[in-house]
Parts: sequence; structure tokens; C-alpha cells
Amino acid sequence: VDGGGTKTEAVIIDANQRVIGEGRAGPSNPLRVGIAGAAAAVREAIDDACASAKLRRGDLIAAEIGLAGARRRELRERMRETLAPLGIGEIEVVTDANIALYGATDGAPGLVVIAGTGSICCGINARRKRCCAGGWGPIAGDEGGGAWLARRALRAVAYAFDGRGPKTMLTELACGYFHVTTPDDLTTAIYAPSITNERLAGFGRDVVDAAKAKDEVALQIVADGGTELGHAAVAVIRHLQMERDRFQIAYVGGVFRAAGDLMLNTLRAEVRKVAPRAFFEPPHFAPAVAAARMARERINNIALAV
Repeated sequence: VDGGGTKTEAVIIDANQRVIGEGRAGPSNPLRVGIAGAAAAVREAIDDACASAKLRRGDLIAAEIGLAGARRRELRERMRETLAPLGIGEIEVVTDANIALYGATDGAPGLVVIAGTGSICCGINARRKRCCAGGWGPIAGDEGGGAWLARRALRAVAYAFDGRGPKTMLTELACGYFHVTTPDDLTTAIYAPSITNERLAGFGRDVVDAAKAKDEVALQIVADGGTELGHAAVAVIRHLQMERDRFQIAYVGGVFRAAGDLMLNTLRAEVRKVAPRAFFEPPHFAPAVAAARMARERINNIALAV
């Protein structure tokens, strides 16, 4: 299972590593929707995958649940206990970054940069030491993620309206997305109780669209997002002492899918300053598939140890 701030995806694989079932549900970040809400979304996604595979939950031998917001060990353990009644043989709860990193390099040394609703960078070196940077959430971090792009864009709209900054097509797009007539009405709309971090992240897609349409303000925001993610990657590379190594950096998440080189170019530029032999490629496996493969590997290791 790959659970994030916007959606949850579940994948079932068989003994031959073939995907035989897939399911989806709403957000499952426990910091955003709570333990019970996250568990409900995970259960729904698994049941959806079971239905497509014509299986019951009890047929599943093991599950690897990768969740955004599950950075703390105590929180992961509470999630595991809450999910135990699902009746699956073995359940392990890890962070979404753990499964994305496994899927990025298929277990080889390297990094993964995630930019979805939020953002984080994680890496593993040849000595199997791991390190992450970012993942601090919408108040203290999430640079380059969808909600961060949206917040930067709304600030630019405010500047443009006041005459403190250049005009931008983001103004019209913001009014349309938040269903208001004039920018002056945005203060009411964006602070409404219904505007969650996930709802804000949805406006991030409009920011990327504006950048693709050559809006200078939007282009700068998206480029800055790539630079910030580059800073996170550089921090991980230095901590793991990988500056001279050749390794893959994979990129995962809806922002990368939407923005492409508009964000990747500045990310690459930051990394090249400290790790010129690093190379960028898409991940080997999607995070949910990686989670399923991790579950199978764990079962195989347990069998070998018995």
C-alpha cells in the first residue's frame, strides 16, 4: 500500500511478482486524517484490490503499508495495531519514503525525491546507511510539493493585486479554482474551514499549467521548487558521503509527472554541484508495487531464517 495526503493505492502481487489486483481510496496520512481515518482508507484500498484480484483479505500472506506522515516509530506501531484486525498474515507499516526508495533503485544505492501533496528526499548508500531530508509537513517544509506551490502562487497573486509584484495569470486561475469573482474575495475563500492542505495542493496543478504557458511568475515558482528539492537531495548526498559515487536519483509524485523538466532542471543543477556522477531516471517500480515486493521479500527472509 502506498498512502499519501491525497490518495491511497494498493497492489497485490502473486508468487511470480505479477500484479493481480489494484485498488484505490482517499488520503491515509495519519497526521492529516487521524489513525482511524488512515486505517479506513488503507482497508478500502486493500478491499478494492482484493475485489479486482478475486481474493479475500485472509488470502494475503503479507502487507507492507507505506504512509506519508508516519515518520515517528510510535505512530507506525499504532497504525500497525489498528490494521491488525484486517486478518492479513504479516503487516509492517513504514513511511511512504521507504517504499518509494525501494522502488526507485530496486534496493541499490541511490536517492528518491518525492513531490506530491508534500515532499521528502531519502537515500541509501553502499554501506546500507539511510538518510532523509525534508518531510516536515506543510508548516515547516514540503518545499516543491503541490501545497507549497499553491501557497507560493497565492502569495504572488496577493503581491500582484497590491502592486507589490508583477501581474500573473495565476490571479485568474486562483479566482477560478477557489470559485471567487475577484482577487479581493480570495481572503474569504482560502481561509475557509473546507480548504485543507490537500485542497490547496490541487491548485498546484494550475501553477504548473501556468508555468507551461510561460507565465514568468509561475515559471519561477516551479523552478524554485526544483531548487529546494535539490537542496534536500544535496543534504542527503553529503550525509551519506556519496559525492564521488555514481548512483541513481529517482523522482516520484504528481508534481514531477505534471511539471517534468520545468522542475527537474533546477533539481539536477543543484545536485551536479556536489555529485556530478549522479544520474536521474524514473523509478524501477511504482511505490505501491515496491511495497508489495518488499512484503514478499520480508516473507522470504523469514522463511529462510526458520
